[in-house]
Amino acid sequence: MTNNAYRQAKLHSVYLLNKTNRIYRSLDLSGLFLFKNMKRIILFAVFIFAFTMVNAQLEKPVSWSYLAKKTNKNEATLYLKAKMQNRWHIYSLAVKGIPAKTNFSFSPSKDYTLIGKTMEPKPVSRYDKILKLNLTYFENEVVFTQRIKLNKTSTIVKGKIEFMACNDKQCLPSDEVSFSIPVK
Repeated sequence: MTNNAYRQAKLHSVYLLNKTNRIYRSLDLSGLFLFKNMKRIILFAVFIFAFTMVNAQLEKPVSWSYLAKKTNKNEATLYLKAKMQNRWHIYSLAVKGIPAKTNFSFSPSKDYTLIGKTMEPKPVSRYDKILKLNLTYFENEVVFTQRIKLNKTSTIVKGKIEFMACNDKQCLPSDEVSFSIPVK
């Protein structure tokens, strides 16, 4: 290696060493920045998480309650009540097309048999300009009923309700709620 080539190699290695030292120092400072501001970063993350959770809980505009009444010793009527927050609605059992209709599915049991279909009161019917369909739905509250024949004196009727809640600005994704109704 010539003297000139040796000098150039030495200068290049010094240049690389200086550049590497600057990178390490900048990393060191960024680590110091993170350490000094860790409380703020954690507090910010907790705040965002809490806000997201509260917002998710606010988007539950429908609450359900259940009741069973015996009509005689071998029959009972199940009452499944939906209560909607102001300006929210759920679709009826007979909606056809795009919005998800309300649907009840009862778990099979040897303790009872369903009598007929789940019944609903007369829903509100309005023409939807966007979907170009007549839609039927319920506002405020609605009570669905299902008659059952009892094969035992007491039982627990289990099942699921699938429904979609909407207001004039948005529709939430279809929701599914499990129920368990004691019949005594």
